[in-house]
Amino acid sequence: MTKAEIQLVRSLADKRGRTEHGLFVAEGEKLVGEIRSSHLGVRKIFALEGLFDGPEVETVAPRDMERLSLLKTPSNALALVEIPRYRLDPASLAGRLTLALDDVQNPGNMGTIVRLADWFGITDIVCSEATADCFNPKVVQATMGAILRVRVHYTDLAELLAGAGRLGLPVYGTFLEGDDLYDAPLTEAGIVVMGNEGRGVRPATARRVTHKLFIPPWPADRRGSESLNVAMATGIVCAEFRRRFRKS
Repeated sequence: MTKAEIQLVRSLADKRGRTEHGLFVAEGEKLVGEIRSSHLGVRKIFALEGLFDGPEVETVAPRDMERLSLLKTPSNALALVEIPRYRLDPASLAGRLTLALDDVQNPGNMGTIVRLADWFGITDIVCSEATADCFNPKVVQATMGAILRVRVHYTDLAELLAGAGRLGLPVYGTFLEGDDLYDAPLTEAGIVVMGNEGRGVRPATARRVTHKLFIPPWPADRRGSESLNVAMATGIVCAEFRRRFRKS
């Protein structure tokens, strides 16, 4: 393992480095193994002895993994993976449920939402440009492998939602003044917008929302927490959409 390789791995902790090299870091034997079996390209694997074989694998000592790892607790394997590029067309989102993230900032929330999308069979997430990078090492680890099955796109979100609206695709969003999620009419296909942890959905994005929804507290007049964590709210909304159209 060379000094240049260590510097490369370290540079991938930063979005600028990931963009420059077109690579991201994935750590842990299970995740690295899943990536090797996926459609993603693996440039290099650093691993402890006996874990992996192949021309792209370099066996390293535990002390070297400590130098390489971007995690608080060093892993037993680390892969340099090529960042995938996915084509995004609003028309391709018709006929299915899609998540949209409007400036969601926290990497843990981002990773959990990708994992939720995978659980509920949502294959695409469209994000505003300021949303957390899905290939941030913390996000990659939080997805628990879901990043291999969910396509994440970054775009001008308000413009994309405008295009979806012109195609007649419903655009849902969560707001305090929205209709009760459990009483509101829902459609099997559409885009569900989730907003920033502190500010919610931006005004420019909100103007593209055609159906405002609200997750009610229990009981209805309860005065407790002001809001839900965005990842938790996403899970509740996705579960209700899927419940409505569950096949018997």
